[in-house]
Amino acid sequence: MFDIEYAGLTDLGRVRKKNEDAWVAVPEMGLFIVSDGIGGNFAGEIASKIVVEALPKLVRRRLAKSIDPDKELTDDEVNDRIRNAICKLSNDLCIKTANEPGLEGMGATVVMGLIRGDCIHIAHMGDSRAYLLRNSQLKQLTIDHSLVQLLLDNDEIKPEEAATHPSRGQLTRSVGMVGEPLPESTSLSLQTGDRLLLCSDGLTGMVSDEDLLMLVSNGEDALQDVCGQLIKVANEAGGTDNITVLLIDIGASKASETTQDMDTEA
Repeated sequence: MFDIEYAGLTDLGRVRKKNEDAWVAVPEMGLFIVSDGIGGNFAGEIASKIVVEALPKLVRRRLAKSIDPDKELTDDEVNDRIRNAICKLSNDLCIKTANEPGLEGMGATVVMGLIRGDCIHIAHMGDSRAYLLRNSQLKQLTIDHSLVQLLLDNDEIKPEEAATHPSRGQLTRSVGMVGEPLPESTSLSLQTGDRLLLCSDGLTGMVSDEDLLMLVSNGEDALQDVCGQLIKVANEAGGTDNITVLLIDIGASKASETTQDMDTEA
């Protein structure tokens, strides 16, 4: 088991009148979530709050269900149950908001990380992202569910066109969508010293990959301060959207540190 530290921060940005982003950490579960609401009026704000409030409960229930309680779930089984939880939430949200005045089109992105043992399970829908910083390299762990990403995949636009493309922000998948929800998930073995970033597109739409690497690599400041620096840079670049960042540091377990100290003393 690892020692886990985290910090999160959300900001209105410089253009939007309300913050439709939300995040939550449930450290006893090893669960971390960022959500970016979509929809008119206050629908987006409501949707993201529903995601961060309801999804931990759904994940907890599904992980607790087992035919053999003494048998550990495999990584594939955990991923299946996470996706099932997101699908349940998406379908429920879609049904409850259908034909409701002011709630048409209500939905949200979601990106979540679930740490179990020495592994993290990442699941997402939409364009909120997860990154891994390891050995001074920043790797994007999720692929956006967006129209711009589809255009990139089909070589219809170039990467440098993506940031300013007219279809930027149009999602192909989201929590609450009409039709079958298709969340994606993956598993990754963790190492001591890893740093994970979950964020909304209010960060990635404003900050270049190079600047993101430089800021996330800051190991001298406290995690909360690094979150503040990320948001500051996004706002200085225009702050055209709400900005949410959640950083998770993976450290050696206290038991491991104690053992190492005893070995050193011996």
